[in-house]
Amino acid sequence: MNMGKFFLLNTSMLFFLACGGNENAKLFELRTDGNQFEQNEAVEVSVVNSKDKEINKITYSIDTKTLPEKDGKIMLDVQSLGNKTLTAKIEHEDGSTEISKEIRVLSAKTPEIYTYEIVNEYPHDIKAYTQGLEFHNDTLYESTGHKGTSWLRKVDYKSGKVLKQIDLDDTYFGEGITIMDGKIYQLTWQNRTGFIYDLKDFKKLDNFQYGESKEGWGLTNNGKTIYKSDGTEKIWLLNPDTLIEEGYIQIVTNKSLFNKANELEYVDGKLYANVYQKESMMIINASSGAIEGVINFGGLKEKVTQHEKLDVLNGVAYHPERKTFFVTGKNWDKLFEVKILKK
Repeated sequence: MNMGKFFLLNTSMLFFLACGGNENAKLFELRTDGNQFEQNEAVEVSVVNSKDKEINKITYSIDTKTLPEKDGKIMLDVQSLGNKTLTAKIEHEDGSTEISKEIRVLSAKTPEIYTYEIVNEYPHDIKAYTQGLEFHNDTLYESTGHKGTSWLRKVDYKSGKVLKQIDLDDTYFGEGITIMDGKIYQLTWQNRTGFIYDLKDFKKLDNFQYGESKEGWGLTNNGKTIYKSDGTEKIWLLNPDTLIEEGYIQIVTNKSLFNKANELEYVDGKLYANVYQKESMMIINASSGAIEGVINFGGLKEKVTQHEKLDVLNGVAYHPERKTFFVTGKNWDKLFEVKILKK
């Protein structure tokens, strides 16, 4: 066969198939009574059948979870919130067609407001640009930022004495840390690279690269999954063995998405997250992404030595035995032990 004719024939077939597929998709349109809803809200949903095809069945779903339809409504019974794709699989006389629509599912509740009570004050290195903070066996571990002053430290929190320290190369800007299974995981900001160290001797074991996440901000874990913030509305879920990003939750209120999560701490199913450049902290449901509470740390920054390099609140660590939180800031000379109180 003439190769030119073969090429034209195959091109024509592909064009015909593509047009057929497009026409089939245009047979139906998915409609809802709006684009923004609350978790567990009953939503009116319908499929416009422009060619009056005989429809046998319609199945609605979000994140592969089927949402049963009753009386023209579906219940948005979804675990994780944020921007979602609502899909309708339509079984009709000519086969089946899937259509979709982008919607946003927000929290059904307004965040509760919390305040704090200072239990103790401890010395903290005024030169430490704190990015990550975590306890392990009554010992504090801290990661700092800025190129040239990015360190990983083991600290006696009561005295502020540095027990062990390694310095990052000057090309790296250190960020959040977390400890799991005898290893310390540390992020860098914009290098898209993280480090893994042996907890006992700080020996570097490996590096890892980021996936779809844009930057490295905060880290924490629940013993099975590592949570990573990157300055967007997403908190990424990392496999601790491979460090592959296996999904994410999106941070939401009852009004909108929120993209200011910085340093992280996991406690009893909640993520405690510093709000970037604010004197506040979010309490986030680690499954749904809903902001369930906001802690107002107003006035805390005024309790430290005021100087030119003094920066924002950042750093949160939970002490499981004392059942208190420890917080500090960038270039603060104090570490505060606090209790979180509902206002």
